[in-house]
Parts: sequence; structure tokens; C-alpha cells
Amino acid sequence: MDDVVFSIDIDTSVEAAWRELTKTGEVQYPMFNAVLETDWETDSPLYYYKPDRTRIFVVGRVVEVEPERRLVHTYRFTDLDETETLVTWEFEQLPSGVRVTVTHSGFTDQVATHKRVGGGWKLILATLQSILETGRKPARVRLMYGIMSALDFIQPKKTLTENVLADERGREGGLR
Repeated sequence: MDDVVFSIDIDTSVEAAWRELTKTGEVQYPMFNAVLETDWETDSPLYYYKPDRTRIFVVGRVVEVEPERRLVHTYRFTDLDETETLVTWEFEQLPSGVRVTVTHSGFTDQVATHKRVGGGWKLILATLQSILETGRKPARVRLMYGIMSALDFIQPKKTLTENVLADERGREGGLR
């Protein structure tokens, strides 16, 4: 399967774009209102939680961090039984702002992940642009996030935080 690559030019600084995408412990609006937890050290775990921390939707590991230039981490949806893939973020200063490029790679047999991220990254980058340029999420994104939150009860039990963390401990211990 081909890599998924999207870029967007944003009228902001590299520092602001980096800060928005790497902040931890608070809601990252472009990332579907998730709260990121990691320490950004190489090989550290990375989790994208629901804001109330009852569910984890994405897990990964930090691979590489070059502040305000490049960020690489693994990526796995917790509701899918697929192996991890790789996400690379690149930040390039332009005369009129910053170009943010996300490359999702490492697809072998992760068909469901590949289908899901095609539209997901495009929406994430557009939302990032809106937040950094206007301070607001687009109306359609606010509506979509509201619907997603209302339908939270239909999420699989394997996305519950305690189940994801137990699964991750099993993976690290070679039990899976």
C-alpha cells in the first residue's frame, strides 16, 4: 500500500505549529479532541486519550524528535487488530508561514488503518490550519466532534483505557 502524504501551508510560525501538535496533557483540537500523553523521549510510549481519559484511541512509540523540524512515531488504532505503522511530521519555515507535512507509512497489511487515515490526516491538517490562523475549529468539525462524543457509548470495550494499557503491557512482554 502507498504511503499517505498530506501537506498544508499555514500562516503561523513553526514554533506555534510544533507547540500545537506536541502539547501534552491538554486537548489537541486538530487531533479529534484527543489528549496526548508522552514525554517525547526516544522509545517512550505515546497515547491519544479521550479528554476524560476513559478511552485511548491511538497508541505508539516515539522514534525521533528534532524540535520544530521533524517528529516520528509509531501509530496503531486501538479499535483495530492491526500492527503499528509509522507517522512522520515535518515542519518547514516558509516566507509566509510554515509548511506542515504528515507522512503515514509502513503499511503492509493494515488495510483498515490505511483507509481510515486517508481522510483523517487531511481533516487534521485543515483543523490545525483553522485553529492556528483563526483560533477556532471549523463549524463542520465542531459538529462532527459533537456527534462523535454523543456516540462514544458504541466504542468497543478494547478502547477502554484499562484494556488498552493491559494490551500494551502484553505486547511489551511478548505475550501477543
